[in-house]
Amino acid sequence: MLKKKKPITPGLRRATFDTFGDITKKKPEKKLTLAKKRKAGRGYKGRVTIRHRGGGAKRRIRIIDYKRNKFDQEAEVKSIEYDPNRGARIALVQYKDNEKRYIIAPINLKVGQKILSSRDKIDFNLGNAMPLKYIPVGMTVYNIELEPGKGGQIVRGAGTGAKLMAVEGKYAQLKLPSGEIRLILKNCLATIGQVSNPDRKHIKLGKAGRKRYLGIRPTVRGKAMNPVDHPHGGGEGKQPIGLKGPKTPWGKPALGVKTRKKHKKSNKFILQRRKTKRR
Repeated sequence: MLKKKKPITPGLRRATFDTFGDITKKKPEKKLTLAKKRKAGRGYKGRVTIRHRGGGAKRRIRIIDYKRNKFDQEAEVKSIEYDPNRGARIALVQYKDNEKRYIIAPINLKVGQKILSSRDKIDFNLGNAMPLKYIPVGMTVYNIELEPGKGGQIVRGAGTGAKLMAVEGKYAQLKLPSGEIRLILKNCLATIGQVSNPDRKHIKLGKAGRKRYLGIRPTVRGKAMNPVDHPHGGGEGKQPIGLKGPKTPWGKPALGVKTRKKHKKSNKFILQRRKTKRR
Protein backbone atom coordinates (compact mmCIF):
# COMPACT_ATOMS: atom_id res chain seq x y z
CA MET A 1 0.00 0.00 0.00
CA LEU A 2 1.13 3.54 -0.78
CA LYS A 3 0.36 6.77 1.05
CA LYS A 4 0.60 10.48 0.29
CA LYS A 5 1.56 13.26 2.64
CA LYS A 6 0.14 16.73 3.07
CA PRO A 7 1.88 18.88 0.38
CA ILE A 8 3.49 21.40 2.74
CA THR A 9 6.66 21.44 0.56
CA PRO A 10 7.17 21.09 -3.23
CA GLY A 11 9.01 17.79 -2.66
CA LEU A 12 5.96 16.27 -0.97
CA ARG A 13 3.37 17.46 -3.49
CA ARG A 14 3.55 14.49 -5.86
CA ALA A 15 5.62 12.11 -3.73
CA THR A 16 4.22 8.75 -2.68
CA PHE A 17 5.55 6.56 0.12
CA ASP A 18 5.42 2.90 1.07
CA THR A 19 3.37 2.21 4.20
CA PHE A 20 5.36 -0.98 5.01
CA GLY A 21 2.09 -2.39 6.33
CA ASP A 22 3.11 -5.95 5.43
CA ILE A 23 6.39 -5.80 7.42
CA THR A 24 6.26 -7.80 10.67
CA LYS A 25 9.84 -7.36 11.93
CA LYS A 26 12.11 -4.31 11.73
CA LYS A 27 15.61 -5.63 12.43
CA PRO A 28 17.11 -8.39 10.26
CA GLU A 29 18.47 -11.74 11.47
CA LYS A 30 22.09 -10.71 12.08
CA LYS A 31 23.60 -14.11 11.23
CA LEU A 32 22.00 -13.91 7.78
CA THR A 33 23.51 -10.53 6.88
CA LEU A 34 26.87 -9.33 5.55
CA ALA A 35 28.52 -5.90 5.46
CA LYS A 36 28.13 -4.21 2.08
CA LYS A 37 31.25 -2.44 0.87
CA ARG A 38 30.42 0.54 -1.32
CA LYS A 39 32.27 0.70 -4.63
CA ALA A 40 30.39 3.71 -6.10
CA GLY A 41 30.15 2.28 -9.63
CA ARG A 42 33.84 1.41 -9.92
CA GLY A 43 35.28 -1.71 -11.55
CA TYR A 44 38.21 -3.87 -10.48
CA LYS A 45 40.70 -1.21 -11.67
CA GLY A 46 39.13 1.42 -9.43
CA ARG A 47 37.79 3.41 -12.38
CA VAL A 48 34.18 4.50 -12.82
CA THR A 49 32.44 1.91 -15.02
CA ILE A 50 28.86 2.95 -14.15
CA ARG A 51 28.26 6.68 -13.89
CA HIS A 52 25.97 8.43 -11.42
CA ARG A 53 26.59 6.10 -8.46
CA GLY A 54 27.76 7.09 -4.99
CA GLY A 55 26.63 8.07 -1.51
CA GLY A 56 23.33 6.73 -0.23
CA ALA A 57 22.25 5.17 3.04
CA LYS A 58 24.40 2.48 4.60
CA ARG A 59 23.14 -1.06 3.96
CA ARG A 60 23.74 -4.68 4.92
CA ILE A 61 23.36 -7.55 2.47
CA ARG A 62 20.72 -10.15 3.33
CA ILE A 63 21.78 -13.69 2.36
CA ILE A 64 18.87 -15.02 0.27
CA ASP A 65 18.25 -18.73 -0.37
CA TYR A 66 17.64 -18.78 -4.13
CA LYS A 67 18.39 -22.51 -4.42
CA ARG A 68 15.68 -23.75 -2.01
CA ASN A 69 17.78 -26.91 -1.69
CA LYS A 70 16.65 -28.04 1.78
CA PHE A 71 14.36 -30.62 0.21
CA ASP A 72 11.35 -32.32 1.83
CA GLN A 73 11.76 -30.40 5.08
CA GLU A 74 8.86 -28.18 6.05
CA ALA A 75 9.65 -24.64 7.15
CA GLU A 76 7.52 -22.10 9.04
CA VAL A 77 7.39 -18.44 8.06
CA LYS A 78 8.62 -16.44 11.07
CA SER A 79 8.51 -12.90 9.68
CA ILE A 80 8.12 -10.73 6.57
CA GLU A 81 10.94 -8.19 6.35
CA TYR A 82 12.18 -5.23 4.33
CA ASP A 83 15.32 -5.63 2.23
CA PRO A 84 17.05 -2.37 1.17
CA ASN A 85 18.81 -4.17 -1.70
CA ARG A 86 15.64 -5.18 -3.59
CA GLY A 87 12.07 -4.08 -4.18
CA ALA A 88 10.50 -7.35 -3.02
CA ARG A 89 9.90 -8.32 0.59
CA ILE A 90 11.84 -11.21 2.10
CA ALA A 91 10.52 -13.90 4.44
CA LEU A 92 12.47 -15.41 7.32
CA VAL A 93 11.70 -19.14 7.47
CA GLN A 94 12.72 -21.65 10.13
CA TYR A 95 13.11 -25.41 9.53
CA LYS A 96 12.48 -28.15 12.09
CA ASP A 97 16.23 -28.41 12.79
CA ASN A 98 16.07 -24.68 13.77
CA GLU A 99 18.05 -23.51 10.71
CA LYS A 100 16.84 -20.11 9.49
CA ARG A 101 16.95 -18.83 5.92
CA TYR A 102 15.67 -15.86 3.93
CA ILE A 103 13.56 -16.40 0.81
CA ILE A 104 11.91 -13.93 -1.54
CA ALA A 105 8.36 -13.59 -0.23
CA PRO A 106 5.36 -14.03 -2.56
CA ILE A 107 2.20 -11.92 -2.34
CA ASN A 108 -0.13 -12.95 0.54
CA LEU A 109 2.45 -15.07 2.38
CA LYS A 110 1.61 -14.83 6.08
CA VAL A 111 3.53 -15.44 9.30
CA GLY A 112 2.91 -18.97 10.56
CA GLN A 113 2.36 -20.49 7.11
CA LYS A 114 4.28 -23.65 6.20
CA ILE A 115 6.35 -23.90 3.00
CA LEU A 116 8.10 -26.84 1.38
CA SER A 117 10.68 -27.48 -1.34
CA SER A 118 10.99 -30.80 -3.15
CA ARG A 119 12.32 -32.48 -6.30
CA ASP A 120 9.07 -34.48 -6.41
CA LYS A 121 5.43 -33.48 -6.82
CA ILE A 122 4.02 -31.73 -3.73
CA ASP A 123 1.00 -29.53 -2.92
CA PHE A 124 0.66 -26.41 -5.05
CA ASN A 125 0.64 -24.11 -2.02
CA LEU A 126 1.95 -20.56 -2.00
CA GLY A 127 5.73 -20.46 -1.53
CA ASN A 128 6.30 -24.16 -2.33
CA ALA A 129 9.16 -24.91 -4.76
CA MET A 130 9.25 -27.87 -7.16
CA PRO A 131 10.36 -28.72 -10.72
CA LEU A 132 8.38 -27.09 -13.53
CA LYS A 133 7.26 -30.48 -14.87
CA TYR A 134 5.03 -31.00 -11.80
CA ILE A 135 3.42 -27.54 -11.82
CA PRO A 136 -0.01 -27.23 -13.54
CA VAL A 137 -0.16 -25.28 -16.80
CA GLY A 138 -1.47 -21.73 -16.30
CA MET A 139 0.01 -21.28 -12.82
CA THR A 140 2.08 -18.23 -11.87
CA VAL A 141 5.63 -18.91 -10.67
CA TYR A 142 8.74 -16.91 -9.71
CA ASN A 143 12.41 -17.38 -8.71
CA ILE A 144 12.97 -19.72 -11.67
CA GLU A 145 16.19 -21.64 -12.32
CA LEU A 146 17.83 -21.62 -15.76
CA GLU A 147 19.99 -24.63 -14.91
CA PRO A 148 18.92 -27.34 -12.43
CA GLY A 149 20.58 -26.83 -9.05
CA LYS A 150 22.00 -23.40 -9.85
CA GLY A 151 19.32 -21.45 -7.99
CA GLY A 152 16.64 -19.03 -9.16
CA GLN A 153 17.99 -16.43 -11.58
CA ILE A 154 14.95 -14.87 -13.26
CA VAL A 155 11.57 -13.42 -12.17
CA ARG A 156 12.72 -12.12 -8.78
CA GLY A 157 11.73 -8.42 -9.02
CA ALA A 158 8.91 -6.85 -6.98
CA GLY A 159 5.46 -7.74 -8.30
CA THR A 160 6.70 -10.01 -11.09
CA GLY A 161 5.47 -13.47 -12.03
CA ALA A 162 5.84 -15.85 -14.99
CA LYS A 163 3.00 -17.91 -16.45
CA LEU A 164 3.59 -21.59 -17.26
CA MET A 165 2.26 -22.06 -20.81
CA ALA A 166 3.09 -25.71 -21.60
CA VAL A 167 5.39 -28.64 -20.83
CA GLU A 168 6.61 -30.60 -23.86
CA GLY A 169 9.55 -32.98 -24.12
CA LYS A 170 12.54 -31.79 -22.09
CA TYR A 171 11.32 -28.18 -21.81
CA ALA A 172 8.62 -26.03 -20.24
CA GLN A 173 7.31 -22.90 -21.99
CA LEU A 174 7.12 -19.83 -19.77
CA LYS A 175 5.72 -16.40 -20.50
CA LEU A 176 8.04 -13.98 -18.66
CA PRO A 177 7.01 -10.57 -17.24
CA SER A 178 8.60 -8.84 -20.28
CA GLY A 179 6.25 -10.71 -22.64
CA GLU A 180 9.01 -13.03 -23.86
CA ILE A 181 8.08 -16.70 -24.25
CA ARG A 182 11.04 -18.91 -23.41
CA LEU A 183 11.94 -22.58 -23.12
CA ILE A 184 13.38 -23.69 -19.76
CA LEU A 185 14.36 -27.24 -18.77
CA LYS A 186 11.42 -28.86 -17.03
CA ASN A 187 13.66 -30.14 -14.20
CA CYS A 188 14.42 -26.56 -13.09
CA LEU A 189 12.87 -25.47 -9.79
CA ALA A 190 10.31 -22.68 -9.59
CA THR A 191 8.33 -21.26 -6.67
CA ILE A 192 4.52 -21.02 -6.67
CA GLY A 193 3.15 -17.47 -6.51
CA GLN A 194 3.91 -13.90 -7.54
CA VAL A 195 6.67 -11.79 -6.01
CA SER A 196 5.54 -9.47 -3.20
CA ASN A 197 5.27 -5.65 -3.16
CA PRO A 198 3.64 -5.03 -6.58
CA ASP A 199 2.98 -1.36 -5.66
CA ARG A 200 6.68 -0.52 -5.78
CA LYS A 201 6.47 0.57 -9.43
CA HIS A 202 3.98 3.30 -8.46
CA ILE A 203 6.28 5.00 -5.92
CA LYS A 204 7.18 8.59 -6.90
CA LEU A 205 10.24 9.97 -5.16
CA GLY A 206 9.13 13.61 -5.42
CA LYS A 207 12.53 15.21 -4.84
CA ALA A 208 16.18 14.72 -5.76
CA GLY A 209 17.15 14.01 -2.16
CA ARG A 210 15.29 10.70 -2.07
CA LYS A 211 17.26 9.65 -5.16
CA ARG A 212 20.48 10.44 -3.27
CA TYR A 213 19.39 8.22 -0.36
CA LEU A 214 19.31 5.34 -2.88
CA GLY A 215 22.91 5.99 -3.91
CA ILE A 216 22.08 7.58 -7.29
CA ARG A 217 23.87 10.81 -8.24
CA PRO A 218 22.64 13.51 -10.67
CA THR A 219 22.60 13.02 -14.45
CA VAL A 220 23.38 15.93 -16.78
CA ARG A 221 21.72 15.97 -20.23
CA GLY A 222 24.07 15.77 -23.20
CA LYS A 223 22.22 18.70 -24.83
CA ALA A 224 23.18 20.88 -21.88
CA MET A 225 26.92 20.26 -22.45
CA ASN A 226 29.52 21.71 -24.80
CA PRO A 227 30.51 19.91 -28.02
CA VAL A 228 33.80 18.80 -26.45
CA ASP A 229 31.92 16.98 -23.69
CA HIS A 230 29.12 15.18 -25.56
CA PRO A 231 27.96 14.49 -29.15
CA HIS A 232 24.66 16.24 -28.36
CA GLY A 233 26.35 19.36 -26.98
CA GLY A 234 26.77 22.85 -28.37
CA GLY A 235 24.61 25.26 -30.34
CA GLU A 236 22.93 28.52 -29.41
CA GLY A 237 19.89 28.25 -27.15
CA LYS A 238 17.76 25.10 -27.20
CA GLN A 239 18.89 22.86 -30.02
CA PRO A 240 17.78 19.39 -31.14
CA ILE A 241 20.25 16.49 -31.09
CA GLY A 242 21.14 17.26 -34.72
CA LEU A 243 22.37 13.73 -35.49
CA LYS A 244 20.95 10.74 -37.33
CA GLY A 245 20.26 9.14 -33.94
CA PRO A 246 20.97 9.73 -30.25
CA LYS A 247 24.47 8.84 -29.03
CA THR A 248 26.25 8.09 -25.78
CA PRO A 249 29.06 10.39 -24.60
CA TRP A 250 31.45 7.97 -26.35
CA GLY A 251 29.68 8.18 -29.72
CA LYS A 252 27.85 4.85 -29.67
CA PRO A 253 24.10 4.59 -30.53
CA ALA A 254 21.76 5.11 -27.55
CA LEU A 255 18.04 5.05 -26.65
CA GLY A 256 16.17 2.00 -27.91
CA VAL A 257 19.14 0.23 -29.49
CA LYS A 258 19.11 -3.56 -29.08
CA THR A 259 22.01 -4.64 -26.88
CA ARG A 260 21.55 -8.43 -26.96
CA LYS A 261 24.24 -10.30 -28.92
CA LYS A 262 22.96 -11.65 -32.25
CA HIS A 263 24.62 -15.05 -31.89
CA LYS A 264 24.01 -15.69 -28.21
CA LYS A 265 23.77 -19.42 -27.41
CA SER A 266 20.47 -19.07 -25.56
CA ASN A 267 18.69 -17.51 -28.59
CA LYS A 268 17.41 -20.97 -29.56
CA PHE A 269 15.37 -21.11 -26.32
CA ILE A 270 13.44 -17.89 -27.08
CA LEU A 271 10.19 -18.67 -28.92
CA GLN A 272 8.88 -15.10 -28.92
CA ARG A 273 10.89 -11.95 -28.26
CA ARG A 274 9.84 -9.46 -25.65
CA LYS A 275 7.74 -6.53 -26.79
CA THR A 276 9.91 -3.41 -26.95
CA LYS A 277 8.41 0.04 -26.55
CA ARG A 278 8.94 2.46 -29.41
CA ARG A 279 10.50 5.77 -28.46
